[in-house]
Amino acid sequence: MIKTGIIGGSGYTGGELIRILLNHPGAEIDFVYSTTRAGKKLNTAHPDLLGITQMEFTGNVNLNVDVVFLCLGHGNSSKFLREHSFSTKTKVIDLSNDFRLLADANFDGKEFVYGLPELNKSKIEEAQNIANPGCFATAIQLALLPLAKEGKLNEAVHINAVTGSTGAGVSPSETSHFSWRNNNVSWYKPFTHQHLGEINESLKSLQNSIGTLFFLPNRGNFTRGILATAYIQYDGSLKEAEKLYSDFYANAIFTHLAKDPINLKQVVNTNQCHIHLHKHENTLLITSAIDNLLKGASGQAVQNMNLIFGFEENLGLNLKASVF
Repeated sequence: MIKTGIIGGSGYTGGELIRILLNHPGAEIDFVYSTTRAGKKLNTAHPDLLGITQMEFTGNVNLNVDVVFLCLGHGNSSKFLREHSFSTKTKVIDLSNDFRLLADANFDGKEFVYGLPELNKSKIEEAQNIANPGCFATAIQLALLPLAKEGKLNEAVHINAVTGSTGAGVSPSETSHFSWRNNNVSWYKPFTHQHLGEINESLKSLQNSIGTLFFLPNRGNFTRGILATAYIQYDGSLKEAEKLYSDFYANAIFTHLAKDPINLKQVVNTNQCHIHLHKHENTLLITSAIDNLLKGASGQAVQNMNLIFGFEENLGLNLKASVF
Protein backbone atom coordinates (compact mmCIF):
# COMPACT_ATOMS: atom_id res chain seq x y z
CA MET A 1 0.00 0.00 0.00
CA ILE A 2 1.58 3.28 -1.10
CA LYS A 3 1.08 6.51 0.84
CA THR A 4 -0.11 9.53 -1.13
CA GLY A 5 -0.31 13.25 -0.40
CA ILE A 6 -2.41 15.89 -2.11
CA ILE A 7 -1.34 19.53 -2.21
CA GLY A 8 -4.26 21.85 -2.94
CA GLY A 9 -7.09 19.49 -2.13
CA SER A 10 -10.01 21.90 -2.00
CA GLY A 11 -10.33 22.50 -5.75
CA TYR A 12 -11.96 20.41 -8.46
CA THR A 13 -8.91 18.33 -9.37
CA GLY A 14 -8.05 17.80 -5.71
CA GLY A 15 -11.58 16.62 -5.05
CA GLU A 16 -11.46 14.15 -7.91
CA LEU A 17 -8.13 12.77 -6.64
CA ILE A 18 -9.58 12.31 -3.17
CA ARG A 19 -12.57 10.39 -4.55
CA ILE A 20 -10.38 8.11 -6.67
CA LEU A 21 -7.73 7.45 -4.02
CA LEU A 22 -10.25 6.71 -1.27
CA ASN A 23 -11.33 3.74 -3.38
CA HIS A 24 -7.94 2.75 -4.79
CA PRO A 25 -6.95 -0.73 -3.56
CA GLY A 26 -3.21 -0.02 -3.80
CA ALA A 27 -3.02 3.46 -2.28
CA GLU A 28 -4.07 5.37 0.80
CA ILE A 29 -4.27 9.11 1.44
CA ASP A 30 -1.73 10.20 4.05
CA PHE A 31 -2.65 13.90 3.99
CA VAL A 32 -4.59 16.53 2.05
CA TYR A 33 -2.90 19.91 2.34
CA SER A 34 -4.72 23.23 2.18
CA THR A 35 -3.64 26.64 3.41
CA THR A 36 -7.21 27.93 3.61
CA ARG A 37 -9.02 24.93 5.15
CA ALA A 38 -6.50 23.36 7.55
CA GLY A 39 -8.33 21.67 10.44
CA LYS A 40 -11.62 21.45 8.56
CA LYS A 41 -13.10 18.21 7.30
CA LEU A 42 -12.76 17.34 3.62
CA ASN A 43 -16.54 17.41 3.25
CA THR A 44 -16.56 21.17 3.93
CA ALA A 45 -15.11 21.58 0.44
CA HIS A 46 -16.50 18.39 -1.07
CA PRO A 47 -19.96 17.79 0.45
CA ASP A 48 -20.38 14.45 -1.32
CA LEU A 49 -17.70 13.03 1.02
CA LEU A 50 -20.03 13.38 4.02
CA GLY A 51 -20.31 9.90 5.52
CA ILE A 52 -17.47 8.63 3.28
CA THR A 53 -14.45 9.91 5.23
CA GLN A 54 -13.72 11.80 8.43
CA MET A 55 -10.38 13.10 7.14
CA GLU A 56 -9.46 16.74 7.64
CA PHE A 57 -7.38 19.14 5.60
CA THR A 58 -4.00 19.82 7.12
CA GLY A 59 -1.47 22.63 7.02
CA ASN A 60 1.39 20.15 7.47
CA VAL A 61 3.21 18.27 4.73
CA ASN A 62 4.66 14.78 5.11
CA LEU A 63 7.84 15.00 3.03
CA ASN A 64 8.29 11.19 2.99
CA VAL A 65 5.13 9.98 1.26
CA ASP A 66 5.55 7.67 -1.73
CA VAL A 67 3.86 10.09 -4.15
CA VAL A 68 2.59 13.65 -3.91
CA PHE A 69 0.07 15.21 -6.27
CA LEU A 70 0.37 18.96 -6.83
CA CYS A 71 -3.07 20.43 -7.57
CA LEU A 72 -1.99 24.05 -7.54
CA GLY A 73 -2.57 27.01 -9.80
CA HIS A 74 -0.20 27.46 -12.70
CA GLY A 75 3.11 28.87 -11.50
CA ASN A 76 2.60 27.73 -7.92
CA SER A 77 3.95 24.18 -8.18
CA SER A 78 7.52 25.33 -8.79
CA LYS A 79 7.23 27.73 -5.85
CA PHE A 80 5.90 24.98 -3.58
CA LEU A 81 8.72 22.58 -4.51
CA ARG A 82 11.31 25.26 -3.77
CA GLU A 83 9.83 25.67 -0.29
CA HIS A 84 9.37 21.95 0.48
CA SER A 85 12.12 19.37 0.02
CA PHE A 86 10.51 15.99 -0.46
CA SER A 87 12.55 12.85 0.13
CA THR A 88 14.37 11.25 -2.77
CA LYS A 89 11.86 8.37 -2.73
CA THR A 90 8.84 10.65 -3.19
CA LYS A 91 7.40 10.73 -6.70
CA VAL A 92 5.93 14.06 -7.78
CA ILE A 93 2.93 14.26 -10.12
CA ASP A 94 2.18 17.86 -11.04
CA LEU A 95 -1.18 18.85 -12.51
CA SER A 96 -0.21 22.44 -13.41
CA ASN A 97 1.56 23.56 -16.58
CA ASP A 98 4.82 24.39 -14.77
CA PHE A 99 6.87 21.46 -16.12
CA ARG A 100 5.09 20.32 -19.29
CA LEU A 101 7.36 21.96 -21.84
CA LEU A 102 10.81 20.55 -22.53
CA ALA A 103 12.42 23.84 -21.53
CA ASP A 104 10.86 23.51 -18.05
CA ALA A 105 11.15 19.74 -17.57
CA ASN A 106 14.33 19.93 -15.49
CA PHE A 107 13.64 21.78 -12.26
CA ASP A 108 16.11 21.99 -9.40
CA GLY A 109 17.50 18.58 -10.31
CA LYS A 110 14.08 17.01 -10.77
CA GLU A 111 13.45 15.67 -14.27
CA PHE A 112 9.77 15.70 -15.26
CA VAL A 113 8.44 13.25 -17.85
CA TYR A 114 5.41 14.37 -19.87
CA GLY A 115 2.63 12.15 -18.58
CA LEU A 116 0.54 11.18 -21.61
CA PRO A 117 0.51 7.37 -21.37
CA GLU A 118 -0.56 6.84 -24.98
CA LEU A 119 2.66 8.59 -26.03
CA ASN A 120 5.19 8.04 -23.21
CA LYS A 121 4.15 4.89 -21.38
CA SER A 122 7.61 3.32 -21.13
CA LYS A 123 9.16 6.60 -19.95
CA ILE A 124 6.41 7.09 -17.36
CA GLU A 125 7.04 3.61 -15.94
CA GLU A 126 10.64 4.62 -15.20
CA ALA A 127 9.91 8.20 -14.12
CA GLN A 128 10.47 9.87 -10.77
CA ASN A 129 8.39 12.95 -11.59
CA ILE A 130 5.46 13.52 -13.94
CA ALA A 131 4.12 16.64 -15.66
CA ASN A 132 0.46 15.75 -16.12
CA PRO A 133 -0.92 17.00 -19.48
CA GLY A 134 -3.51 19.75 -19.79
CA CYS A 135 -7.15 18.86 -20.47
CA PHE A 136 -7.45 20.44 -23.93
CA ALA A 137 -3.98 19.12 -24.71
CA THR A 138 -5.02 15.56 -23.87
CA ALA A 139 -8.14 15.63 -26.04
CA ILE A 140 -6.35 17.22 -29.01
CA GLN A 141 -3.19 15.13 -28.86
CA LEU A 142 -5.15 11.89 -28.70
CA ALA A 143 -7.07 13.07 -31.76
CA LEU A 144 -3.91 13.79 -33.77
CA LEU A 145 -1.07 11.54 -32.55
CA PRO A 146 -1.81 8.64 -34.95
CA LEU A 147 -1.60 11.03 -37.91
CA ALA A 148 1.71 12.43 -36.67
CA LYS A 149 3.07 8.89 -36.23
CA GLU A 150 2.45 8.27 -39.94
CA GLY A 151 3.74 11.69 -41.06
CA LYS A 152 0.27 12.84 -42.15
CA LEU A 153 0.15 16.27 -40.44
CA ASN A 154 1.55 18.19 -43.38
CA GLU A 155 -1.36 20.57 -43.87
CA ALA A 156 -2.99 23.09 -41.52
CA VAL A 157 -5.15 21.50 -38.82
CA HIS A 158 -8.30 23.34 -37.75
CA ILE A 159 -9.38 22.49 -34.20
CA ASN A 160 -12.50 23.53 -32.33
CA ALA A 161 -13.04 22.34 -28.76
CA VAL A 162 -15.64 23.14 -26.13
CA THR A 163 -15.10 22.65 -22.40
CA GLY A 164 -17.27 22.62 -19.31
CA SER A 165 -17.15 25.28 -16.62
CA THR A 166 -15.02 23.17 -14.26
CA GLY A 167 -12.13 23.79 -16.64
CA ALA A 168 -11.98 27.33 -15.25
CA GLY A 169 -11.33 26.10 -11.69
CA VAL A 170 -13.30 26.34 -8.46
CA SER A 171 -12.95 30.08 -7.89
CA PRO A 172 -15.91 31.99 -9.38
CA SER A 173 -15.20 34.32 -12.27
CA GLU A 174 -17.17 36.51 -14.64
CA THR A 175 -17.37 33.74 -17.23
CA SER A 176 -17.93 30.78 -14.92
CA HIS A 177 -20.85 31.74 -12.68
CA PHE A 178 -24.20 30.16 -13.50
CA SER A 179 -26.17 33.17 -14.69
CA TRP A 180 -23.51 33.97 -17.32
CA ARG A 181 -22.59 30.44 -18.36
CA ASN A 182 -26.08 28.97 -18.56
CA ASN A 183 -27.70 29.10 -22.02
CA ASN A 184 -24.50 30.64 -23.36
CA VAL A 185 -21.48 29.71 -25.49
CA SER A 186 -18.38 31.81 -26.19
CA TRP A 187 -14.83 31.45 -27.45
CA TYR A 188 -11.66 32.62 -25.72
CA LYS A 189 -7.90 32.78 -26.36
CA PRO A 190 -8.37 32.24 -30.12
CA PHE A 191 -5.32 30.55 -31.69
CA THR A 192 -3.13 31.39 -28.64
CA HIS A 193 -4.21 28.93 -25.93
CA GLN A 194 -1.37 27.91 -23.60
CA HIS A 195 -1.86 24.19 -24.30
CA LEU A 196 -0.65 24.65 -27.87
CA GLY A 197 2.94 24.52 -26.64
CA GLU A 198 2.73 21.01 -25.24
CA ILE A 199 0.54 19.81 -28.12
CA ASN A 200 3.10 20.94 -30.69
CA GLU A 201 5.99 19.38 -28.76
CA SER A 202 4.27 16.00 -28.54
CA LEU A 203 3.24 15.92 -32.19
CA LYS A 204 6.72 17.00 -33.31
CA SER A 205 8.25 14.18 -31.28
CA LEU A 206 6.59 11.88 -33.83
CA GLN A 207 6.68 14.10 -36.94
CA ASN A 208 9.48 16.64 -37.02
CA SER A 209 7.63 19.22 -39.10
CA ILE A 210 3.85 19.64 -38.97
CA GLY A 211 1.25 21.99 -40.39
CA THR A 212 0.00 24.94 -38.34
CA LEU A 213 -2.53 24.15 -35.62
CA PHE A 214 -5.42 26.63 -35.60
CA PHE A 215 -7.08 26.02 -32.22
CA LEU A 216 -10.26 27.79 -31.13
CA PRO A 217 -11.33 26.92 -27.54
CA ASN A 218 -14.92 27.47 -26.45
CA ARG A 219 -16.74 27.75 -23.13
CA GLY A 220 -19.75 25.43 -22.97
CA ASN A 221 -22.86 25.77 -20.85
CA PHE A 222 -22.27 22.46 -19.06
CA THR A 223 -20.17 21.42 -16.08
CA ARG A 224 -17.60 18.89 -17.22
CA GLY A 225 -16.20 17.34 -20.35
CA ILE A 226 -14.40 18.35 -23.55
CA LEU A 227 -15.57 17.64 -27.08
CA ALA A 228 -12.90 18.44 -29.67
CA THR A 229 -13.15 18.35 -33.46
CA ALA A 230 -10.18 18.62 -35.78
CA TYR A 231 -10.09 18.43 -39.55
CA ILE A 232 -7.25 18.20 -42.04
CA GLN A 233 -6.72 17.33 -45.69
CA TYR A 234 -6.27 13.57 -45.95
CA ASP A 235 -5.80 11.65 -49.19
CA GLY A 236 -6.31 8.14 -47.83
CA SER A 237 -9.61 6.32 -47.40
CA LEU A 238 -11.66 6.30 -44.21
CA LYS A 239 -10.89 2.59 -43.82
CA GLU A 240 -7.16 3.32 -43.99
CA ALA A 241 -7.51 6.07 -41.39
CA GLU A 242 -9.50 3.81 -39.07
CA LYS A 243 -6.80 1.13 -39.27
CA LEU A 244 -4.14 3.75 -38.57
CA TYR A 245 -5.96 4.80 -35.37
CA SER A 246 -6.85 1.26 -34.32
CA ASP A 247 -3.23 0.17 -34.67
CA PHE A 248 -1.91 3.18 -32.76
CA TYR A 249 -4.28 2.65 -29.83
CA ALA A 250 -4.27 -1.16 -29.88
CA ASN A 251 -2.68 -1.30 -26.42
CA ALA A 252 -4.26 1.86 -24.99
CA ILE A 253 -6.54 0.80 -22.18
CA PHE A 254 -8.52 4.06 -22.01
CA THR A 255 -8.53 5.36 -25.61
CA HIS A 256 -10.93 3.78 -28.08
CA LEU A 257 -12.08 4.32 -31.65
CA ALA A 258 -15.87 4.44 -32.02
CA LYS A 259 -17.74 3.35 -35.14
CA ASP A 260 -20.61 5.74 -34.51
CA PRO A 261 -20.50 9.51 -33.83
CA ILE A 262 -19.64 10.23 -30.21
CA ASN A 263 -20.98 12.56 -27.52
CA LEU A 264 -19.80 13.87 -24.16
CA LYS A 265 -22.12 11.82 -21.96
CA GLN A 266 -20.43 8.57 -22.90
CA VAL A 267 -17.12 9.67 -21.34
CA VAL A 268 -18.08 12.08 -18.53
CA ASN A 269 -17.22 10.64 -15.09
CA THR A 270 -14.75 8.19 -16.69
CA ASN A 271 -11.06 8.13 -17.59
CA GLN A 272 -11.93 7.25 -21.18
CA CYS A 273 -11.15 9.05 -24.42
CA HIS A 274 -13.44 8.16 -27.31
CA ILE A 275 -12.47 9.03 -30.87
CA HIS A 276 -14.53 9.02 -34.08
CA LEU A 277 -13.42 9.51 -37.69
CA HIS A 278 -15.45 10.91 -40.58
CA LYS A 279 -14.28 11.44 -44.17
CA HIS A 280 -15.80 14.12 -46.43
CA GLU A 281 -14.22 14.29 -49.90
CA ASN A 282 -10.52 14.91 -49.15
CA THR A 283 -11.04 16.09 -45.56
CA LEU A 284 -10.69 13.88 -42.47
CA LEU A 285 -12.71 14.96 -39.41
CA ILE A 286 -11.49 13.63 -36.07
CA THR A 287 -13.70 13.98 -32.99
CA SER A 288 -12.43 13.22 -29.48
CA ALA A 289 -14.20 13.38 -26.14
CA ILE A 290 -12.88 13.23 -22.57
CA ASP A 291 -13.85 14.25 -19.05
CA ASN A 292 -11.64 17.30 -18.40
CA LEU A 293 -11.36 16.52 -14.66
CA LEU A 294 -10.51 12.83 -15.11
CA LYS A 295 -8.71 11.85 -18.31
CA GLY A 296 -7.87 15.56 -18.61
CA ALA A 297 -6.50 15.84 -15.05
CA SER A 298 -6.92 13.68 -11.93
CA GLY A 299 -7.80 10.36 -13.58
CA GLN A 300 -4.78 10.58 -15.83
CA ALA A 301 -2.65 11.52 -12.81
CA VAL A 302 -3.69 8.29 -11.08
CA GLN A 303 -3.15 6.40 -14.35
CA ASN A 304 0.42 7.73 -14.27
CA MET A 305 0.78 6.76 -10.62
CA ASN A 306 -0.31 3.22 -11.48
CA LEU A 307 2.32 2.97 -14.21
CA ILE A 308 5.10 4.33 -11.98
CA PHE A 309 4.39 1.90 -9.14
CA GLY A 310 3.79 -1.15 -11.30
CA PHE A 311 0.04 -1.44 -10.69
CA GLU A 312 -2.40 -2.42 -13.40
CA GLU A 313 -2.85 0.73 -15.49
CA ASN A 314 -6.58 0.90 -14.85
CA LEU A 315 -6.46 0.09 -11.11
CA GLY A 316 -9.02 2.22 -9.29
CA LEU A 317 -10.10 3.85 -12.56
CA ASN A 318 -12.89 1.59 -13.81
CA LEU A 319 -15.33 4.48 -13.56
CA LYS A 320 -18.71 4.18 -15.27
CA ALA A 321 -20.45 6.82 -17.35
CA SER A 322 -24.17 7.46 -17.11
CA VAL A 323 -25.79 8.51 -20.37
CA PHE A 324 -28.92 9.78 -18.65
